[in-house]
Amino acid sequence: METGTLDLSIGGASVRLAYLRKDGKAPPLVCLHGFGSTKEDYADLSMRPEFEGRSLLFWDAPGCGASEVSTPKALSVPFLVQVALAGCDALGIERFHLSGHSMGGLTGLMLAHEHPNRVLSFMDIEGNIAPEDCFLSRQIIEHPADSPAGFARGFIDRVRHRAEYGSALYAAALPVKVRDTTFEPVFTSMVALSDSALLMEMFTGLTCPRAFIYGEQNRHLSYLGDLPAKGVEVIEIPHSGHFPMYSNPPELWTAMADFLERHDPHP
Repeated sequence: METGTLDLSIGGASVRLAYLRKDGKAPPLVCLHGFGSTKEDYADLSMRPEFEGRSLLFWDAPGCGASEVSTPKALSVPFLVQVALAGCDALGIERFHLSGHSMGGLTGLMLAHEHPNRVLSFMDIEGNIAPEDCFLSRQIIEHPADSPAGFARGFIDRVRHRAEYGSALYAAALPVKVRDTTFEPVFTSMVALSDSALLMEMFTGLTCPRAFIYGEQNRHLSYLGDLPAKGVEVIEIPHSGHFPMYSNPPELWTAMADFLERHDPHP
């Protein structure tokens, strides 16, 4: 895959966006990673036969991985939507399939809702669409700390000991994947949107094909049974929880490829 960086100005903040890109003839797939993850979550797609010939674009969200932001306090989900649009514009990506995990799922939902003409389809992987989805981000309220570094240490320790597939692996990588100053503004924004915005109505109201993808350990989510009647395809990934790309990536990639094949626009 091609690696590169983009220098963007978003609402007065400077962003250096590190990306991975592969060109192909099939319509582009843009993947947005979750909080504390990186573009490399999706890098294996470029080697999978199911994605051969498809354009792919992934980047590190500002404050994560190799991407930088001049003003960390500016970070929020709406800010990440603007980053996504600016990144796609700079790289000449007009219309695209969209996938997002967790924070990336919420970002993708807002983008698809606000710019439906740009999104061919949307795969929401464990993204926030209800208050109950804030089991990680709500820790910014439930576990206050005296400093960004203190909160980060406590968060990593709590997540490391969660009885959920992939949590320990995720927690172990957080110190090198996300800056301490990224937690508070992003988590605060995620909680506010999950509690007060009409996210479920936004999701079910999208006119593009939609899928909600979740790990089997989250079968308890209260809204799963309601989504099919509202036109949303629901896909369970076995042997995984909130992080199917860590616990069962082959099953996730296959499900994503199948969804894309069925919803590619025909000439």
